[in-house]
Amino acid sequence: MLTHTVTCGTRSNITMRRTILITGGAGNVASALAARLAAHGGYEVVIVDNLLTGSVEKIPKSDNVTFIKADVNDFRDMVGIFGSRSFDFVFHFAAVVGVKRTLENPIMVLNDIEGIKNILLLSKNSGVKRVFYSSSSEVYGEPFEIPQNEQTTPLNSRLPYAIVKNVGEAFFRSYQKEYGLDYTIFRFFNTYGPRQSEDFVIPRFVKAALNGEPIFIYGDGLQTRTFCYVDDNVEACMKVMEENLFVNEVINIGSDVEQTILSLVQQVIQVTGSTSEIQFLPALPEGDMTRRCPDATNMKMILGRPFVTVEEGIRKLVSYYEGRGES
Repeated sequence: MLTHTVTCGTRSNITMRRTILITGGAGNVASALAARLAAHGGYEVVIVDNLLTGSVEKIPKSDNVTFIKADVNDFRDMVGIFGSRSFDFVFHFAAVVGVKRTLENPIMVLNDIEGIKNILLLSKNSGVKRVFYSSSSEVYGEPFEIPQNEQTTPLNSRLPYAIVKNVGEAFFRSYQKEYGLDYTIFRFFNTYGPRQSEDFVIPRFVKAALNGEPIFIYGDGLQTRTFCYVDDNVEACMKVMEENLFVNEVINIGSDVEQTILSLVQQVIQVTGSTSEIQFLPALPEGDMTRRCPDATNMKMILGRPFVTVEEGIRKLVSYYEGRGES
């Protein structure tokens, strides 16, 4: 059930040009997107989050941002929100995230299908211009091609999280075909930044390194990933919306610089000047794919500049944590 509404700041007299709903807006990428939209000044931003994994602290404090604690999977919550406002665009980023959490709570993950259906039905019925969906690199399953291209959806993953993301993509395509509701599907690869929780590798590694604590790796550390700094992610998403790009299409959002987890830990230790030791844990029984690397051609075209390097990103995190006294 809907709990409460908080307006983050004093309402200004400026008439906003567009009203945007962000579900899961108290999470890592979504809160960074909200902050970017709020700073723009031309948007009224409504954030909906049940705070299962998000945090109120991440929500930008601005006179054009409103936070509503609600559950996107509960139709009663969402119908009231859509009924009280007219949204131009919706970013549906709410989901149960984190490998360990999604493996331990498969039914909770599957329930996210209800949220997808709620958002699409209410967006269709209320005249939303376009809905943006946070899909995932997990839809690629175990890769049979590198880099992983948007036109390829192998459907070879057995994990509930990946299945839900695939089902979500199918719902978005179906609603467009049946009702003409426009969409863009973002297939997010690993994105990190100062708002990310320690459930995820780079914040966990950096904080451990700054404290001189052991850094733990699952398996031999030779599994590969790419790491996208959150500013790159958000800038690409903003441009897709503002420049009317990739309408009714899929786009990979992520860096294409592939590296092993072991090399990432070594890089963190080097950048921080840490004395932390690397310790290896048994490999995860499932959910830790051997390789991840997107075809980032489209994202590079949108950004028109190089990606933030992992070294730059690590330094940004170090500065952030030290500035907050968290190191």
